Amino acid sequence: MITTEQPNVKNGVNVDQLVETVKLVQSDPSMGDFQFRGKTNWIDGGHCVTSVKSFYGAGQEDETRTETFTMECDHAPVLLGNDVAANPAETVLHALGSCLIGAMAYHAAAQGIDIESMESKLEGDVNLQGFLGIDPEVRKGFSGITVKFKVKSDATDEQLKALSQFSPVFDIISNPTPVKIEFER
Repeated sequence: MITTEQPNVKNGVNVDQLVETVKLVQSDPSMGDFQFRGKTNWIDGGHCVTSVKSFYGAGQEDETRTETFTMECDHAPVLLGNDVAANPAETVLHALGSCLIGAMAYHAAAQGIDIESMESKLEGDVNLQGFLGIDPEVRKGFSGITVKFKVKSDATDEQLKALSQFSPVFDIISNPTPVKIEFER
């Protein structure tokens, strides 16, 4: 009888592959260096389209992607847009929620914690006085973000919170990230 060994999957994550990745980066820290890229084209008003395909990681340029992914942003009419896509602030909430959930699923799997279901609701508060240049004391971006999770798991709230702290996007948003802006003509 021929049998094929099934991968060790928990929370949709191949745990064996995850463990091998951890070992690889531990033995050669440069294998953990990644560079993600995007190119955004302005359509009109606040409508933009960003495309992503190539990235560098695990010591080489990635060539596994055969398709370019695109994401659009626009604004609601009250913000002078045509409402053809989520606005940039909403896409930040999408990135944060997705990354928190992904980090929790991966790290829970690595720790042997089962997660049956998980969802997050995010709210970001912003006051347009900063963006519009009305009050220089008002921040242009979110003054705060609230994330509420609904999780079906035997993990404790403390365990879940610890798992969420591994999210790279959570780190990007929670800590100052240097951004260099350059112009070409």
